Amino acid sequence: MITVTLYSRPDCHLCHETEVHLASLREQYPHTLRVVDVDSREDLRKAYGEKIPVVEVGGYRLMAPITRQQLEMTLGAAQERQQRANAKGWTRSDEFSLWFSRHYDLVISLVILIYVGLPILAPVLMKAGLETPAMLIYRGYSLTCHQLAYRSFFLFGEQSVYPRETANVEGIQSFTQATGLSEGSTDAELLAARWFLGNPQVGYKVALCERDMAIYGAMFLFGILYALTNKRIPPLPWQIWLLVGILPVAIDGLSQLLSQPPFAFWDFRESTPIFRTLTGFLFGFTTAWYGFTLIEASMKDTRRSLLERKARLTGHP
Repeated sequence: MITVTLYSRPDCHLCHETEVHLASLREQYPHTLRVVDVDSREDLRKAYGEKIPVVEVGGYRLMAPITRQQLEMTLGAAQERQQRANAKGWTRSDEFSLWFSRHYDLVISLVILIYVGLPILAPVLMKAGLETPAMLIYRGYSLTCHQLAYRSFFLFGEQSVYPRETANVEGIQSFTQATGLSEGSTDAELLAARWFLGNPQVGYKVALCERDMAIYGAMFLFGILYALTNKRIPPLPWQIWLLVGILPVAIDGLSQLLSQPPFAFWDFRESTPIFRTLTGFLFGFTTAWYGFTLIEASMKDTRRSLLERKARLTGHP
């Protein structure tokens, strides 16, 4: 028997009408009806409050206005899908899907850890004299990052960063002072800064820039926090994501980009390592927060559907 979830609230005429339609179709399409009051939880109210009635059944979703014909077609499709699934029984693919729906946060965090860890491995390999595998990492990440040395972290050197002189960071050597290379914006100068990997004195460059390292590092951190709290962190409102995550990184990045050739809309500005790291961290952390909680909303439905099917087929939850 299929399970139908109706997201509703008291005194909702359309919701009552949908419930009546479902009752009239129960004999033709046997199902268990689960009515959920969207006002009982804040996340449900935000997700469905303006869309009720909402019907979910067998992976299908209908939103208001819902007709009896739509319900009949959807119930029929869900019933047919369930019959095909029942014919196959509980498979290894089903078991993996259930496992992934429970542990996707750790899987995604592991992927992010590998992605943000390899750029740190590159300077470690350079320090150890293993230039060939290090170069494979640098070349691979050059496809996704500008890798400009004056906007990157360094390991095993006198400083962790070597910013442009125009960034006006006091107390440390600039890129030109440390390397003798120009900080200009011609193609040749940009390529020189891009392909400069370091040396024993200044250290060796991390294969992702400062901002990208902060972004993916923050995503990994949130993923671990989300797993440790058993996914109990509430969803992040999109307005907070926009104001705290997107706006600062957009202001810092665009104000720098549009002040430099070929745009030069205003006085030349070069961001600092601190600003790049801070805005990147805020963007990465809030994006992961917003994204993980959206994924969890979908995975909850997947887990419920799989567990119901497993119990029906095996007699065990």
